[in-house]
Amino acid sequence: MHFASSTPFDILTLFKPPSMWSSNSNLVYQMNPNTLQLPMAWTNDTSHVHTKPHLWHLSFYWGRNTYFLFPNWPGNNRTMYGLGIIFVFVLAILVEFFSNLKLVKPGSNRGAAVFFQAGVQAIRAGFAYMVMLAVMSYNGGVFIAAILGHAVGYVVFGSPIFKKDMDR
Repeated sequence: MHFASSTPFDILTLFKPPSMWSSNSNLVYQMNPNTLQLPMAWTNDTSHVHTKPHLWHLSFYWGRNTYFLFPNWPGNNRTMYGLGIIFVFVLAILVEFFSNLKLVKPGSNRGAAVFFQAGVQAIRAGFAYMVMLAVMSYNGGVFIAAILGHAVGYVVFGSPIFKKDMDR
């Protein structure tokens, strides 16, 4: 496969520090904390560069100015940040609920039971991925809400404390 290019792409450019990149490199590098420039893939054309606000962090931080799960949400609003933390907490509890849900009775139709359990598994996986994506915002509050939600969900739905059957 051959990609038409006015300058050859040097794969080693990816491993060089930015100060050593040549001016005709295919990579766009900008150290502005307010914008992130993304060039079109597999082209040398940087005229179609999209600029987005930069709220991504590469390590945990404890501020409330963040985005997770949805565009521009929760932003810098204290109330919306609190609702976001509660939302992640409840999602983590729901993951544990669906992980321990046993609704299929012995002797029921096997085909229907398999499809029903597959649906429950799909819902659980969807909620689990939403919690994971929220944690990937690297916000400390979101991380703690997810961990506490999983812990509370386990205690309520997975541990033998609230079950009639203590032999588990």
